[in-house]
Amino acid sequence: MTGRKRLPELHGGNIYRAAGETGLPEGRIIDFSASINPLGISKKVKRALIKNIRHLINYPDPDATELRHHLSNHYHISVDSVLCGNGSTELIYLVPRALKPEKVLIPQPTFSEYERAVLISRKPAIKYLKLDRDKDFETDPDAFIKAMKGCDMAFLCNPNNPTGRLLKRAAMLKIAGAAKKLRCYLVVDEAFIDFCPKDSVVNEVTDNPYLIVMGSMTKFYALTGLRIGYGVFHQRVIKKISSYKEPWAVNTIAQRAGVVAMSDTEYRDETFSVMKQEKKFMEDGLGKLKIEYIPSAVNYYLIRLNNAGEMINSLRHKGILVRDCSNFAGLNRAYIRIAVKSRRHNARLLKELSLWHKA
Repeated sequence: MTGRKRLPELHGGNIYRAAGETGLPEGRIIDFSASINPLGISKKVKRALIKNIRHLINYPDPDATELRHHLSNHYHISVDSVLCGNGSTELIYLVPRALKPEKVLIPQPTFSEYERAVLISRKPAIKYLKLDRDKDFETDPDAFIKAMKGCDMAFLCNPNNPTGRLLKRAAMLKIAGAAKKLRCYLVVDEAFIDFCPKDSVVNEVTDNPYLIVMGSMTKFYALTGLRIGYGVFHQRVIKKISSYKEPWAVNTIAQRAGVVAMSDTEYRDETFSVMKQEKKFMEDGLGKLKIEYIPSAVNYYLIRLNNAGEMINSLRHKGILVRDCSNFAGLNRAYIRIAVKSRRHNARLLKELSLWHKA
């Protein structure tokens, strides 16, 4: 890599590339670029993984029946409305492939895979809604509804990635109702909603054929490497979506891990407790350092630094990864996303930021 400019990662979490470039072992890298529950995999899930290894000789259940039933019970939705996938990203790509939109609304900045998914499917016209930095990149419901006019599909990440901004349930219901009237499919990505579950609209899909809700078990349950996601669809839509789906997308271990994870109420309660403490610790630390950050509802922060590029490289060679956000449409080279991790790791990051500020 000497003499060659390193391009920012398309996504966070690539500890393998970082290890190769820095010469550090993967186990010594602290990854703030991926926003994963710092508790890691629950003990109950670990035991279930070991116990179920013997079942790997069999094909996985192609319908993910038990997992779908647990999702149905957990979110109080019809089991027939749930479709499981190899991470929610698989389903994000599946939806435009099956529904073939002609004009799609995508906010900026937001998760980059929405744009890639629709362009791969059929290259429809894309309408962008730029979120205002002066308003902390908040999504204005009225502006979003106005922008939806003339579109037959719209993507909305809530809470939004990479900003961490949350639209409350009332605002989401207003947008979903407008989407129904406009006959525009509203694809709501709730990958981080388990950190603020009261604001989910997943149980509204039953009465709205134009509302599609995606969820993930990657972030809250730390099942990142197993790739478990799900989509919730109206009965008029799910059959069409299912006809485009590849079989056996969710492996046996992933299905079992998902079932056990959702049943672990102790893990969930501990997560909320740890997040409350560590978010305050991070916000206090960033405030003392006078580092600008966007208020966040979830387990990461979008921060702004004038010398962000240099700091990213410096941290990288110390084995600390942060998310370079310069490749998010609507952001520039000054923006970085950092996860909320354990107290030890959070303190280490704040210390390095402090040393960098003093230099």
